[in-house]
Amino acid sequence: MTTGAAFAQATQPVHAAGSSTVLPYAQIVAQNFGEIFPDFPTPVVESGGTSGGFRQFCAGVGPETIDIANASRAISDSEKKACKDTGVTAIQEVRFGYDGIVFASAASGPSFALTPDTIFKALAAKVVKDGKVVDNTATKWSDVDPSLPSQDIIAFIPAENHGTREVFEEKTVVAGCKATGALEAFKKSGMDDKAAAQQCHQIRNDGKAVDIAGDYTETLARIAANPQGVGVFGLAFYEQNQDKLKVATVGGVTPSVETVASGEYPVSRPLFFYVKKAHVGVVPGLKEFVTFWLDDQMIGPDGPLAQYGLVPAPDAQREEARKAFEAGTTIAE
Repeated sequence: MTTGAAFAQATQPVHAAGSSTVLPYAQIVAQNFGEIFPDFPTPVVESGGTSGGFRQFCAGVGPETIDIANASRAISDSEKKACKDTGVTAIQEVRFGYDGIVFASAASGPSFALTPDTIFKALAAKVVKDGKVVDNTATKWSDVDPSLPSQDIIAFIPAENHGTREVFEEKTVVAGCKATGALEAFKKSGMDDKAAAQQCHQIRNDGKAVDIAGDYTETLARIAANPQGVGVFGLAFYEQNQDKLKVATVGGVTPSVETVASGEYPVSRPLFFYVKKAHVGVVPGLKEFVTFWLDDQMIGPDGPLAQYGLVPAPDAQREEARKAFEAGTTIAE
């Protein structure tokens, strides 16, 4: 590879960017790696959201590009194509654990017992009333379900640069769209199947739902400034801020490491990082860093990531991830 000599001379640190959910896990691994492997520079880990991380990752191959994209969802076909177009043709996908997506409000406020139905009715752009498709005009949570607090609807949700947004939409809003019969009502109103499905994803834009482009600390700050707000967070972030936040149940289930691991909690997702194979063996410490990340001392049930809030993958999955990386297995284009 022609860039090999330039890489080797540079002794640049491993560089990762992407998901704000994966960020603290990657930082813990990088810090530990730097202490245990002093011969390598401590890896640099940045945020920017899952989509932003893939954009950087797919910018090309070489010392000016990142080595690892952290992601809270799987890479899309369009992102694979963007990578291929710039010569990033060999990508190793690593699933290293799981996370739950939680809804949380000010610790001093009332408790919320949410369902995909109520989340859809509160936040969707269009809902069904008396069999007709209408703009969503609900102003209080109690408008969509009398058992919910009589509190203004204000939801701080991840912007579209976050992988969390896709999971939030699919597992709550879209699930609620189907469960309430709204999807069928959209079709009956004259929308074709594609338009009706797209309508299920549409979030109201009247100020009741606010996109947060930054990380979870920004969402937390918004709730501190507006205690009536409900925010969307990763389970780990919530667990680190239980003094400030009160978590909602979803479908009657309280999010926890146990309920996410068992699949009982409905809003959970796998966490990934993607490695540029062309950089493995060329960027100093990259292979060692990934191997270290996948070791049970990092991602196992007794490791620091689990202590921070990661839901460890089952034993067999962790072993499979290690073997696949060692074998150089890449994802299909």
